[in-house]
Amino acid sequence: MPSSPVHDALAALVRHLEERRAGGEEWVWLSPKARKELRDLPKVLVAARPAPGKPAPAPPKEVAPPEPRVTAEPARPGGPVTVPPSPPKLVAPGASKGEKLRWLAERVADCPEVRALDSLRETRVFSTGNPDARLMFVGEAPGAEEERQGEPFVGPAGQLLTRMIAAMGLQREETYITNIVKFRPAVPNQGESNRKPTREEMAACLDFVLAEIEIVKPEVIVALGATAACGLLGSEEPVGRLRNQFHSLGEVPLMVTFHPSYLLRNTNLSERRKVWEDLLLVMERLQLPISPKQRAFFTA
Repeated sequence: MPSSPVHDALAALVRHLEERRAGGEEWVWLSPKARKELRDLPKVLVAARPAPGKPAPAPPKEVAPPEPRVTAEPARPGGPVTVPPSPPKLVAPGASKGEKLRWLAERVADCPEVRALDSLRETRVFSTGNPDARLMFVGEAPGAEEERQGEPFVGPAGQLLTRMIAAMGLQREETYITNIVKFRPAVPNQGESNRKPTREEMAACLDFVLAEIEIVKPEVIVALGATAACGLLGSEEPVGRLRNQFHSLGEVPLMVTFHPSYLLRNTNLSERRKVWEDLLLVMERLQLPISPKQRAFFTA
């Protein structure tokens, strides 16, 4: 029995996508109308099922999923993690860093892999700061206040991060600040509630973060919290074992430290001292001036 027109069209679409993937393309832009039609496709297929007793046409060949990013685990627990360099999957067009970052921000809003996740909310929160920054901070995901303002790290944790940056002798505007996940993770009856992103949510946004790093080319990255460290390094080690040493993300040194929200929950002075020790190492790597007063912050 010949296949139906719907199945023929679907098979042709899969072949077309496979050909584009073989040519090196990783993303295909879809208009809102096309996205809606694809979402409605299961209803169309159900309506096109053959009558009972008649054999159903063979399903189309599935498109192979992308290969996972290869990471190198530490040689010993708590040791430095090295992620080998790899070509970026997203190459943003544009004459300047700002244009390229704006292209990424627009692209992630329509990314089919990201938008297919019903677990992420609709408002995009991309990044803030200087595209020519020497120092990049990477957090986990936007919260309620970030979603309202459309900018990462503007809530209580962001205000603490701003004070940490000022303690380093820098202005917030001199740095580049972003998150592993570009949309607020959803929870039932959301309100002000937040949750950390899942591995699936991180994986959907990771290529955009890696493209940001490739564009900004920071001299040092600071991963704020275990989620950011897991997303960038692929390591499941806790922050306590990863912190206070430089890891390598390609050719960029990366420091892991506690997320500012952790310091808001745990007000013990010893925890703030640990974060400051990590930031002092970052300042030394960037060859920023360090005064005796800065050296003595949080010392007994």
